[in-house]
Amino acid sequence: MKIAIVAAMQKELDLILTLIPGYTEVSEGDFNAYSGKLGHHEILVSQCGIGKVNSALRTARIIDTFAPDLVVNSGVAGGVDELMRIGSVLVADRVSYHDVWCGPGTDYGVADGCPEFFAPSDKGLEVMREIAASSDLDIRFGLLCSGDKFISRPDEVCEIKSHFPDALGCDMESASIAQTCLKSGIPFMIVRVMSDMPGGGENISEYRNFWTEAPVRTFRVVSDLIGRL
Repeated sequence: MKIAIVAAMQKELDLILTLIPGYTEVSEGDFNAYSGKLGHHEILVSQCGIGKVNSALRTARIIDTFAPDLVVNSGVAGGVDELMRIGSVLVADRVSYHDVWCGPGTDYGVADGCPEFFAPSDKGLEVMREIAASSDLDIRFGLLCSGDKFISRPDEVCEIKSHFPDALGCDMESASIAQTCLKSGIPFMIVRVMSDMPGGGENISEYRNFWTEAPVRTFRVVSDLIGRL
């Protein structure tokens, strides 16, 4: 199987690359990525940049050049529910936008021509539930919402929860990656580690401290997922 792993930031990319021994760099024009093997799968890892447009453009480029059988987006996210803690792993079983509204007669969070929620790979979710059942990590499954803004204030969390009361996390890329995969007919998985808790008053410092004490083992969930596929 050919699997593409997409990360937004260099810090996330560096942690993911530790999971892929002997990787090689691939460059084609302005496209940079890293190729390797994980188990019996062919892997391509690429950094997309922060935000919805960056992630959609890079995911589309990956699909066009690599033709993956599965796209996995991994990195960090902010927790927006008391169930989540810093270091908790959120496996998205649904993905939506928290900053999209197309006007009267449309549903909040629904991009034009898209479903209410983007649904990840059934097989991927099945495997992740098996991993969660035997892992000592705090792995949870639920709704992840994306938007083009770093969420840091309680009122911003309340705004998201007013539209999506069961949301567990927020980020800036997952929904656009999911939309791109949907339009291309490619299954996807989203696995995010909670780096901070927006609305708690200290999430900026929490976010910074997360990277100084980054729990690499949480990113190994991605390699566990790929190893069992």
